[in-house]
Amino acid sequence: MAFNSISEFIQMGNHGAYVWSTYALCLIVLSGLVVQTLLHGRKQRRQLKSRIQREQKS
Repeated sequence: MAFNSISEFIQMGNHGAYVWSTYALCLIVLSGLVVQTLLHGRKQRRQLKSRIQREQKS
């Protein structure tokens, strides 16, 4: 194992703040992309459903 303790692992040779903040930033960005994709898909389904209903009425 590269680290002798959990504390050393978290500190990453005094680079822990940079390493963990980078992981956090990536997690935030990827989570935002997932949420944006889900919301956009929901909007597209609503618009498509509305369009189908309008076309059936005509």
